[in-house]
Amino acid sequence: MFSGLKDETVGRLPGKVAGQQFLIQDCENCNIYIFDHSATVTIDDCTNCVIFLGPVKGSVFFRNCRDCKCALACQQFRVRDCRKLEVFLCCATQPIIESSTNIKFGCFQWYYPELAFQFKDAGLSIFNNTWSNIHDFTPVSGELNWSLLPEDAVIQDHVPLPTTEELKAVRLSTEASRSIVPVSRGQRQKNSDESCLVVLFAGDYTIANARKLIDELVGKGFFLVQTKEVSMKAEDAQRVFREKAPDFLPLLNKGPVIALEFSGDGAVDGCQLIVNEIFSETKMFVSESKDAASGDVDSFYNFADIQMGI
Repeated sequence: MFSGLKDETVGRLPGKVAGQQFLIQDCENCNIYIFDHSATVTIDDCTNCVIFLGPVKGSVFFRNCRDCKCALACQQFRVRDCRKLEVFLCCATQPIIESSTNIKFGCFQWYYPELAFQFKDAGLSIFNNTWSNIHDFTPVSGELNWSLLPEDAVIQDHVPLPTTEELKAVRLSTEASRSIVPVSRGQRQKNSDESCLVVLFAGDYTIANARKLIDELVGKGFFLVQTKEVSMKAEDAQRVFREKAPDFLPLLNKGPVIALEFSGDGAVDGCQLIVNEIFSETKMFVSESKDAASGDVDSFYNFADIQMGI
């Protein structure tokens, strides 16, 4: 617990929370960093605070907070009776706001050496991130209680790295290329009608291959729109892969698949080229449609109906 603090920088180093519940309450003008995984986190009555939370197995709940800037990863995210929050989020389920105003969201973007293991300990996949798909329980006609931060927002300008000697010992980076969670555009408006769906099947290097493919395509100017990791059944494969489903059915028993959506003019050809050149020994599915409005890339959205198996 951190309670009743004012004008302080405090935190917990990796291994110090180890999956326990955590409570932050009645803090003002504080910088708070939890560099470990936890069970649930509740933040109550905090004002003008910077808060970083490592992976949270269950829920993160903000209540009656204002003027706070946060970066966090969790299974469930909820905000109630809050105003003016900036949240760089990785969330496995749809984020929820209630009776709140001026809540701004961006994609989680952070790295330190222990973070990948903490995601696993918390039972979270780095690819299941619905950070921009917000549900407002109390919408007001003609008003928008939430928005997305600009795509060029620099996370360190909002959630700065800690300055105390103890917390600086954690080897931190906020560079997008090093982020444990792939940085996606989410529901921001696409700048191209062309999108490409890529599905990587389970194997020894699936995660590494997914990261490599993202790096290659983003490096060539394409955009990562969204990602997902799911266990698929035969009926799921039929819905997503259509006439190619029989080719992939035997691979589904090996484990969850990772789905990636890219956008940008030439995304389909560019992705196919990279897959053929670099991942020729890896089994992947690449959508063939170049028209996001009507083609096979709509298959990505069928993943929304597949229960996560992670």
